Amino acid sequence: MNVDQLTEFLRRDQEFMENVVRWEELPAHEAQYRPFPSALDSRLREPLAKRGIYQLYTHQAHAIEEILRGHDVVVVTPTASGKTMCYNLPVLSEILRNPDARALYLFPTKALSADQVSELYELIEALDVDIKTYTYDGDTPGSARKAIRQAGHIVVTNPDMLHSGILPHHTKWVKLFENLKYIVIDEIHTYRGVFGSNLANVLRRLIRICDFYGAHPQFILCSATIANPDELACTLTGRPVTLVNDNGAPMGKRHIVFYNPPVVNRQLGIRAGVVPQVRNITGMLLKNGIQSITFARSRLNVEVLVKYLKEMVKDPLGNAGRVRGYRSGYLATQRREIERGLRAGKIDAVVSTNALELGIDIGALDACVLCGYPGTIASAWQQAGRAGRRKETSIVFFVASSAALDQFMVTHPDYFLKQSPENALLNPDNLYILLNHFKCAAYELPFEDNDSFGNAPAPDQLMEYLTESNILRHVDHRYHWMAEDFPASEISLRSAASENFVIIDITDPAHHRVIGEMDRYTVPMLLHENAIYMHEGIQYQVEQLDFDACKAYIRHVEVGYYTDADLNVSLSLLDIEQEDGQGAGLPRAYGEVKVTTLVTMFKKIRFDTHENLGFGHVRLPEIDMHTSAMWWTLPDEICGTLASDDLKNGMLGIANLLRIVTPLYLMCASTDVVVIYQVKSPITDKPSLIIYDATPGGIGLSQKAYGMQDLLLEKCLDIVDHCPCENGCPSCVGPVGEVGSLGKKHATQMLREMLQRARDRS
Repeated sequence: MNVDQLTEFLRRDQEFMENVVRWEELPAHEAQYRPFPSALDSRLREPLAKRGIYQLYTHQAHAIEEILRGHDVVVVTPTASGKTMCYNLPVLSEILRNPDARALYLFPTKALSADQVSELYELIEALDVDIKTYTYDGDTPGSARKAIRQAGHIVVTNPDMLHSGILPHHTKWVKLFENLKYIVIDEIHTYRGVFGSNLANVLRRLIRICDFYGAHPQFILCSATIANPDELACTLTGRPVTLVNDNGAPMGKRHIVFYNPPVVNRQLGIRAGVVPQVRNITGMLLKNGIQSITFARSRLNVEVLVKYLKEMVKDPLGNAGRVRGYRSGYLATQRREIERGLRAGKIDAVVSTNALELGIDIGALDACVLCGYPGTIASAWQQAGRAGRRKETSIVFFVASSAALDQFMVTHPDYFLKQSPENALLNPDNLYILLNHFKCAAYELPFEDNDSFGNAPAPDQLMEYLTESNILRHVDHRYHWMAEDFPASEISLRSAASENFVIIDITDPAHHRVIGEMDRYTVPMLLHENAIYMHEGIQYQVEQLDFDACKAYIRHVEVGYYTDADLNVSLSLLDIEQEDGQGAGLPRAYGEVKVTTLVTMFKKIRFDTHENLGFGHVRLPEIDMHTSAMWWTLPDEICGTLASDDLKNGMLGIANLLRIVTPLYLMCASTDVVVIYQVKSPITDKPSLIIYDATPGGIGLSQKAYGMQDLLLEKCLDIVDHCPCENGCPSCVGPVGEVGSLGKKHATQMLREMLQRARDRS
């Protein structure tokens, strides 16, 4: 059965269609072409003609023309629109004309680096010229590294390797830095939050070293669709850029099905679980021979779905290789094997976290299933774009969970279909991040008096601070590095913690093996002792977690349940930067806080029925994070007349509403900000609602929320007023079981009074 036949069958299936909220059909559109730019080296045309390429898509030709004019460019078009040609052709054209020219390619992951290099190799081989292209990352053999440094025309790497393996050793890369013509940065929409803020500072260091060697390279940046690509590119590079977004690539017809699981308890507003519903839909695709990808939001859901689907397709010998999982934590060799299997058509279904959201070539899939809303419009379209990479018809299922944000999206499909994708927000001048990279820059090259560091503010103050801390030494108008340590080794670009935990399988006492890794902040939730850790659908129990050595020891088990840990969060105030609304208004403030997280217990949840089988205790150290937050203090006039339980339930309802609207109107992922309520907050000593950035040092989200309080409160009230439930449900204030029978009433009343006081003040 193909996708067209499947859509006809499903439209006639009354039971399925009862849960379809909207079925949107996006028409196919034809390609738009332009001839090759005349300034492009003519030798490139023959190998392209052998591939059947006689002209370029409009955006490819436009981008190449701007690049060849010497402009910094950002190209923004949908998935599978041929962005790779936008940088490969001008780079190869320059090297063909000037064999000394060099280019540096940056990709966010090793997988994407390997994938893009294979395409570049094919083009170079077809040209039959000596253009040396190498991947330089942690997997590159030591014997090859010297040759790459000396002879590589195109060096392909990732931000982490540039940060710790290339820039600190720039004296070994003189040939590259003296002749660097192009810096290519792909998938820039992934550089948001901490990762993006770190990369912007890595690029400040890179440009500083290029200036030292007398090179002035151009930037070529590429992105999936986001709201502010030119702003993001400018923030990353510190330069103005030319935007190219006139997509000329063709696209086949695409069906988008908004599926809301059936209500199983109308009074409580509870729907059937999203995981069993996704299992049924993906299982249907499997049975009909339609190759698909399913995206789940958590590693745990990936593994639960993989286990279910493998049970469906395993042969008499127990083999179920047609179904695979894919997520961070799998070893690189295993991920490459899965990618090859998808391209070759040997894998019929893959279940992934957002690790496969990027533009890795996994072949032409026919269907995509979203297990819950990914968190942003941009991610949703990026994931949906993994299906239909050929011109044939494709289908995307968005299956909503009971979570409030999912319910908002599935009941407002126009928001999903028509809303502009989000802004990617980052803050390179976050002092926590900036100071770390300033140290790295000082290690790489001495600073002189009145030197700048890109467009970073107050570099002279940073120099003075590091001098007073005995990290720099000021001699003859220069600031020299004098500390013994190697600063880049202590900084992780992707998280606050620099080390990952290694996961070791000890099932066979004679042969221990490493099967994966996990970041420090996730470990307490998934690798605490007695946790059930799942890998490719196989269950393991954590026997020991050595927190100091960063190792977890696991053993294969067969049990009928999985585990889920509870996280406790506490806040303490460090500094208040802004406050207003005192007196007759609605008191609000913005400042720095310390967030302390601690996992204290875990639940055992049965497969299939998802019932709670009991719990266990977790004994692990607390983890602290300094970040920024904004908060409302509820005055006595709003909450003084409510009983303790009514106040608690009303605040919980408002917090649930803020969790829906805050990511939507801050234009960020739901995991980027955290909303909590405290009946007696240690920050204010009164009832308070708090929004804080989920990244160390903060990236400006809570500060943005501070400035748009009226909008956030209005949208909360709009949702609760238009929700048809009587007493509360997951789509608004939360289910009655959480907020009580009067929770919706009290939340609405408190919201109205908060909004009135905020408006009166303004």
